[in-house]
Amino acid sequence: MQFDFFPSRTLTLYLAKMFMVRIFAVLVMLVLVLMMLDLLSTSGEILAVDGNGDSEVWRYVGLRVPQLVSRFLPYSVLLATLITLVTLNQNSEVVSMKAAGLSAHQVLAPLLLTAALVSAVSFVFNDRIVTRATGTLKAWEAAEYGPIPEETNIKGNVYLTDGESILSAMTVSGSGDAITMSNVTWYDRAPGGIIRQQVRADRATYANPGWQLENPVRFDVGSATNDDLEMLVVGQALTPEQIDLESVDPDALSFSELSQTIDAYNAASRRTSEMRAKWWHKLSGPLSAFLMPLLGAIAAFGLARSGQLFVRAIIGMGLGFAYFVVDNAALAMGSFGGYPPFLAAWAPFFLFFLVGETVLIRTEE
Repeated sequence: MQFDFFPSRTLTLYLAKMFMVRIFAVLVMLVLVLMMLDLLSTSGEILAVDGNGDSEVWRYVGLRVPQLVSRFLPYSVLLATLITLVTLNQNSEVVSMKAAGLSAHQVLAPLLLTAALVSAVSFVFNDRIVTRATGTLKAWEAAEYGPIPEETNIKGNVYLTDGESILSAMTVSGSGDAITMSNVTWYDRAPGGIIRQQVRADRATYANPGWQLENPVRFDVGSATNDDLEMLVVGQALTPEQIDLESVDPDALSFSELSQTIDAYNAASRRTSEMRAKWWHKLSGPLSAFLMPLLGAIAAFGLARSGQLFVRAIIGMGLGFAYFVVDNAALAMGSFGGYPPFLAAWAPFFLFFLVGETVLIRTEE
């Protein structure tokens, strides 16, 4: 009986290489299929904008692919786990390894090591690439795939409240007094939420105080008439600092940027539950790839000729997909304040880690 956690170097490299190749193959297959399906529904909207062509479609692909890779990498690890372990089981390689004195954990150790490396790469990829692609894509979608300002810190679909009234903008760019809003709508509401006037403008800039609308068009609900105005200043109580805080998108911020934003919210005595849940999930999300070999391990053991291999693979797949369902539900509850942020991000991981260990120990150890 061996007491080292890993098997021999040769066997470790053999299993790790087999596992990595299958992860990459499954990920490429999923991303290609999902990207083609996405383009079927989106390419028409992109090409409908004057001046857009093939380059804009490829730009969309370049921004969308990182999101798909980030979202479906854990699924790829799960499917690759099942494919790898079922293949090893059918070829009696698992039986040979156990006959040589390896425990179930030692058989899985190379896969867990590979999954840990995938988790580390996933965190860096999400932090450096996916966040930037997400922010740019959301701003482009908010501009309906038309030209967007050549500026940094662009945010899309921002809604701000000034008492009963609401100021919305499809895109917000810049920071401080240099903030610029585009495709702006001002809803002037009476107490109780009844809209009295609706004002639309192409652009809004800070007027100190308030926000100056350029070429606004006002619709009066009471008289049902439209008026073209030369200038209008709205949102007297809205400051650039408030807009900087209101227009935060945690998915478009890196780990360090989100940490700074949470500190700013705390200094302003603002609610941070959703952002802190997303902050923790930036760590637990990539680490879900490490959990997949453990949840799919049930497919590795049991005699292939017993007829139970397919059932074991289905159970492993069910455990893996159950984790993603619980993880998304817990994150949603954490965003609404139903769970503490740390619990919302980490409880599913630890719960299914214990479930996977329990199943593995009781069936094989």
